Amino acid sequence: MLDQATTAFVFPGQGSQSVGMGAALAAQCPVARQTFEEADDLLGFALSKLCFEGPAETLTETINAQPALYVAGIAAMRSLYTVWGDTPFQPACVAGHSLGELTALTAAGALSFPDGLKLVRRRGELMQDAGQHSPGGMAALLGLDREAVEVVCTEAAKATEGIVVIANDNCPGQIVIAGDEATLAQAIEGATAAGARRAVRLPVTIASHSPLMTHVADEFRAAAEAMPFSAPVVPIIGNTQASQLTSIEEICAELGNQLISPVRWTESVQVMKGMGITTYVEFGSKNVLTGLLKRIDREAVGYVVDTPEGIEALK
Repeated sequence: MLDQATTAFVFPGQGSQSVGMGAALAAQCPVARQTFEEADDLLGFALSKLCFEGPAETLTETINAQPALYVAGIAAMRSLYTVWGDTPFQPACVAGHSLGELTALTAAGALSFPDGLKLVRRRGELMQDAGQHSPGGMAALLGLDREAVEVVCTEAAKATEGIVVIANDNCPGQIVIAGDEATLAQAIEGATAAGARRAVRLPVTIASHSPLMTHVADEFRAAAEAMPFSAPVVPIIGNTQASQLTSIEEICAELGNQLISPVRWTESVQVMKGMGITTYVEFGSKNVLTGLLKRIDREAVGYVVDTPEGIEALK
């Protein structure tokens, strides 16, 4: 069903986590269950129980949500490969939204599962710490183009002398901004006045992909540079540059800038389209990236693998 030359594997970021994630796969696919058990052993606590049973408020904490999404993504991908058996399949490229970029690195063979989990856990710890040191928030703006949002952010920052920036360019008409509380509130008001269809606060207490992450960016950069990366087997489309990462040096540079730079997801999908990608397989939890896909490339086809039924569709 899938053509290696035109298929990309993609992995979601924070916000896609939900109680029950991975439970159905772990119940029916031994390799998924083994992946969660391996993660439990590596972390020293029952991440699997948190994913399968919650509570939601604990799962949603940055320090837990990030490793949960990483493990769920790898468990889902491994499960699909098990069903495919001896049939070799290598996607043309991989990509991940924000945190999902680290899952994509493991999928591409650039980072082992244990090392990837270690780095993801550290990323979650640092970002949670940044949220306490430099509190802020995020909001999704619907119905405004990027240029209009940039104006809104600039005007809000001038009014409060604070910080608010574009954090995620998710798809045409959906842009996420991040900043300190006062400036974020000012920007939401400005977006509404500028004609935004909706301005929705996200349930987070951190300002991801903004200068408010500067407090921990150097520590994450050092943690990434200490990882034993390998050259990726397939190209990775990086978030910050919206271009192919094909070497260890490019990967380290990308991760070094990731926490304080915007996620250029619209451009990343456009780059993949330019590579000839027509089909996207989303692994992990829910279908956020698949939902964005049609807003960027109307002709693209998306599949979601987060349950046994999703795997069955790709047999």
